[in-house]
Amino acid sequence: MALNDPAAGSGPAAGAAAPVAAGRDHSALENDGPRAFGDRMGTPQPDEAVLWKGRPQVGLLARTAFHTRTLGLYMAALAGVAVVLGRTDAALVAAGLGIALTALLYGLAWMSARTTLYILTDTRLIMRIGMAIETRVNIPLKQVTAAHLRLRGKGHGDIAFELSGERMLGNLLLWPHVRPWHYAMPQPMLRAVPDAAALAQMIAEARARFGAIDRNLSEIKEAAPAGGQTLGQPAAATGRRAPVLRGEPGLEGAPA
Repeated sequence: MALNDPAAGSGPAAGAAAPVAAGRDHSALENDGPRAFGDRMGTPQPDEAVLWKGRPQVGLLARTAFHTRTLGLYMAALAGVAVVLGRTDAALVAAGLGIALTALLYGLAWMSARTTLYILTDTRLIMRIGMAIETRVNIPLKQVTAAHLRLRGKGHGDIAFELSGERMLGNLLLWPHVRPWHYAMPQPMLRAVPDAAALAQMIAEARARFGAIDRNLSEIKEAAPAGGQTLGQPAAATGRRAPVLRGEPGLEGAPA
């Protein structure tokens, strides 16, 4: 699927996200999730155009980040084995534990989605996240060197970002809004967002002000193609890659 395909984002949008009129005042965002109380790191400024806001879809977040389905199937398998072996008591224990743990993880996913707000402006991506301690992460678009999209069905998906410069964000600070298994250079990730392909196209267009970026459309677990196309524009049309902005300030994340 090409991100510049007009049909890519034509599916029905979930209630977890909504487009925001460009230039809308940030005060309108304070009722849509965790608040930033005017903090510059977590609040769009008057000269920024707010392009999109959204949050994870709870069920998908539970399944992909908190692995509720995997745990449920594992505990069901244990219960099935116990039944085959004639251990009814062990089967009941396994089933009970499976239900309790799955419910606990789903509750954590619900809390994580409830305490998350992603905001895309024309210059940066803002992540208001944190179940216990609210954290505001500011990602300038000019420091995004590659974007990776993984579609997960019904238009939802994950979008992870490779960033230039020194490591300034940690996995613990970002989790679960971080790409798994990338510990040396953590990659912030928008989790389980609706209309993910359309959002990726919007990010590509906003990032184009600072130069094209590499893309990987379908498999987030794989590296971007060596001679890959640019996000939202064929490589043959541009013939250039994003500039490397080593050590440039601006990438920040701190507890509220």
